[in-house]
Amino acid sequence: MMGLLFDGVVMLLLLWLAWQVLHTHGAFRAVVLFIAFGLVLAVIWIRLSAPDIALAEAIIGAGITGALLLAALARLGWRRRQGNEDDR
Repeated sequence: MMGLLFDGVVMLLLLWLAWQVLHTHGAFRAVVLFIAFGLVLAVIWIRLSAPDIALAEAIIGAGITGALLLAALARLGWRRRQGNEDDR
């Protein structure tokens, strides 16, 4: 019974994170929510007894992709601070 309750809470959390990622107004917040989405998805893969997919999701989905998005966001912020408004 407790496992079913945990699965339901994690499922609702995943749906809420997906909604927030798609409807947030800040780019940084969207990236952070995307990383959290990937980590929660990795927990779901663990619950489904697929540790290899969970590991790949955590490393690629949350880790590498999140880091690349944060780096792109930082670079975009640097360009805006330099006055290159036409690069958007």
